[in-house]
Amino acid sequence: MSVGGGLGGGREAQLKHTGLRPGWTTGACATAATTAAYTALLTGEFPDPVTITLPKGGRPAFALAAEELTAGTAMAGIVKDAGDDPDVTHGALIRSTVRILPAGSGVVFRAGPGVGTVTLPGLPLEVGEPAINPVPRQMMRDHVAEVAAAHGASGDVEITVSVDHGEEIARSTWNPRIGILGGLSVLGTTGIVVPYSCSAWIDSIRRGVDVARAAGLTHVAGCTGSTSERTVTSLYELPEIALLDMGDFAGAVLKYVRQHPVDRLTICGGFAKLSKLAAGHLDLHSARSQVDKGFLADLARSGGAGEELAAEIAAANTGLAALRLCEAAAVPLGDLVAARARDEALTVLRGAPVAVDVVCIDRAGTVVGRSTVAGP
Repeated sequence: MSVGGGLGGGREAQLKHTGLRPGWTTGACATAATTAAYTALLTGEFPDPVTITLPKGGRPAFALAAEELTAGTAMAGIVKDAGDDPDVTHGALIRSTVRILPAGSGVVFRAGPGVGTVTLPGLPLEVGEPAINPVPRQMMRDHVAEVAAAHGASGDVEITVSVDHGEEIARSTWNPRIGILGGLSVLGTTGIVVPYSCSAWIDSIRRGVDVARAAGLTHVAGCTGSTSERTVTSLYELPEIALLDMGDFAGAVLKYVRQHPVDRLTICGGFAKLSKLAAGHLDLHSARSQVDKGFLADLARSGGAGEELAAEIAAANTGLAALRLCEAAAVPLGDLVAARARDEALTVLRGAPVAVDVVCIDRAGTVVGRSTVAGP
């Protein structure tokens, strides 16, 4: 875990008012472990705690949870502390094993147990490479060079990063879907985990789009959960890599597809969530947007609902209750929400060459509303 050091920049002040404790990325932990292991190889002693420099200038220190020194290699391990963020890798033991290579070899990265390997194009790493992202790689290179300069070494090393139980943990991430097999990715652009920033989820959405495009797919689907994934798969027979687990982040999907277009985007999710998109919300989480029953009542009026029904809709407890009232009166509220959500999506896409359709479902996965396909 971290034992001190500043966050750097304005991040510390930014987080103080939230009462939430920040943490450290897998990349920062791997960098600290690498720094300790390489230092031990050159000096015979592990620095504990070990201090690193983050990309934006912070200087956190990390306590070692494991260390091992042999004639040719050194291993150091650090337990990841993600702070108050619900990170699946919180508490994982990140290990780095360093081996000295002949002069001129440079820094070579390997995937140890629990770290995945890239198997599909479209990611910022070549197929066959260990899933250690570019910024963590650069952090490790920089710290290896710093240690080498301090001790008169060449800095030519092999770095093998591993994560205890990483393959098991990775099953609850996007990695298998986007072609990272065998374990986790070593991530992080700042070294800091900001609690509830959802940056990892949004980054996974982006990588999902990249992989789908690289595979030549022309139709992808942004889904709010596993039920909507099953529904959209049955409707369109899409392959798994075409399914984007967008959760509540409709805006993240739309903004990234705007910059990296595909021919067609289907958005599929629960009626209540997609009614929020129809009303102009891009973050569909219940803490950040609410179902607007007045908006639903107005939509129902446009579909033929009388004032008595509209008043019932406005007073309904839930969006689904409003939908059931309309179904009983043969008012196509589900289709109206889907069409309006599609139009909102097209507004966010700003004329990007992407055709969009929207599918609304109930909790059982039954389609309760569907738009036509429309584009710019």
